[in-house]
Amino acid sequence: QVRLVESGGGLVQPGGSLRLSCAASGSIFSINAMGWYRRAPGKERELVAAITSGGTTNYADSVKGRFTISRDNGKSTVYLQMNSLKPEDTAVYYCNADRTVPGAIQQRYWGPGTQVTVSS
Repeated sequence: QVRLVESGGGLVQPGGSLRLSCAASGSIFSINAMGWYRRAPGKERELVAAITSGGTTNYADSVKGRFTISRDNGKSTVYLQMNSLKPEDTAVYYCNADRTVPGAIQQRYWGPGTQVTVSS
């Protein structure tokens, strides 16, 4: 079992910055990848950024050059640095973790989400 808790959301003006944090606890030794998803009002949930245990990253085209995902050395905390924020970035941001359990079964875990609102 993996528990994820996000922090760092809030209200920011367009062009501003926020840094989201996601702390993982529990069976973190088996996590293969962590990432950030978001669900904007009236929109489907989408992948924002992800990072594997090996350090490979992926970003949505809409955030490339503006957002950066990173993790600490212990790989138990992942961050999302968000710069040049736009109103369309407004969403609930969810941390996720993927892990493989015995039997090669993939499991996905989600944090409760943190609200990011970009508005003037």
